[in-house]
Amino acid sequence: MGSRRRLAPSGFDRGASAAVCVLSAAAAALGAMPATSAVAAPHDDSRAEVDRLYQEAEQATQAYDKADESAGELHRQVSDAQDRIARQQQRINTMRDALGSLAGAQYRSGGIDPTVALLFSDDPADYLDKASVLDRITTQQAGQFKDLQEAMRELAQERTEAAGHLAELERSRKAVATHKKTVERKLAKARQLLNRMPLADRASFDRASRSSRVDIPDLGAGVPSSGRAAAAVAAAQSALGKPYVWGATGPGGFDCSGLMQWSYAHAGVHLPRTSQEQRYAGHQIPLSQAQPGDLVTYRSDASHVGMYVGNGQVIHAPYPGAPVRYDPVGMMPVSSVTRV
Repeated sequence: MGSRRRLAPSGFDRGASAAVCVLSAAAAALGAMPATSAVAAPHDDSRAEVDRLYQEAEQATQAYDKADESAGELHRQVSDAQDRIARQQQRINTMRDALGSLAGAQYRSGGIDPTVALLFSDDPADYLDKASVLDRITTQQAGQFKDLQEAMRELAQERTEAAGHLAELERSRKAVATHKKTVERKLAKARQLLNRMPLADRASFDRASRSSRVDIPDLGAGVPSSGRAAAAVAAAQSALGKPYVWGATGPGGFDCSGLMQWSYAHAGVHLPRTSQEQRYAGHQIPLSQAQPGDLVTYRSDASHVGMYVGNGQVIHAPYPGAPVRYDPVGMMPVSSVTRV
């Protein structure tokens, strides 16, 4: 899911996503409780609501990640454009100076009509030599003036493009702020609900998130499909126990897609920022053919992602308060399996 977010202060800067690669714990939890239990029903409702809030926060986190990534890319484009503008302005200044020097030389050579100058010249041969030089200066001046006009057109275009990038950057920053607020609002409400639950129910919620939700094929240990997949698995395993931090890409904390991006970066592979984009970062295969290192996305909107590590397990960053850990690959409905 995303990258660079924090539960408490959280932060900004190619946004849009918010917290939690949450596991749909509600269905399992509800199924385990008697439907007729009047006492248990409110707790069931709270757990279902927490699960829903986590899922919505995760969707917002992915949106935050995408907007934040876009803002970062736009910021680089604006910076590059400003550098180009400065260089082009310097080039224009140099060209203007050169043209000024030529104009001065032309003035010093005399600005009267060539025929008149020839008639009154004491030394016609010397005049003709000067006239030849002056003609070359005029030709050079015309060429430099044309170059100056072209450079000024390029500068105007650069400034127009930079202004467009700046406007787009501002829109992207507003999107980042909007998604950030959405994530934090959803997470704050989920925390409030969890804090009101009895301790036993909170523990039950966490256990439900680690229980298998759907039927899955009989998957063995398997071996990584490539050296880079093996390196990514090793990196993900080294992150076990690190906290979930929405919008973060490590190394101190991760959201779900941030963990995948960070792990594959250690294998020399750049993955896109969001779980929705990571789903298409390779070729898709059936879950029955999953091997360690494959990316497993969840829910129909691919708002959560984990890394298959064999024996029916994935490593992922679940949701706030739950560190990077192993969970059953069938913890939620699987959307796709991608081999990078």
